[in-house]
Amino acid sequence: MRLSWMEILLILFALLLLFGSSRLPTLGKSLGSALRNFKKGFADEVDAADEERKTLAPLPPSKTAVEDKSTRENLY
Repeated sequence: MRLSWMEILLILFALLLLFGSSRLPTLGKSLGSALRNFKKGFADEVDAADEERKTLAPLPPSKTAVEDKSTRENLY
């Protein structure tokens, strides 16, 4: 769903009416810094998770499908 230029103009006009011309630049600046901080925090969290995965001991090799099938047959 894409916004047409007319819808964008209508949204900008509504924002101008709600907040006034003096507060719009500060709103844009604070929204931009909030998005920047969110992206930075998310990237730091992903990097920390990657480092944690690297430091964990490797998992033991899993059973193959053939070994798993033979184990099930022995149970019955």
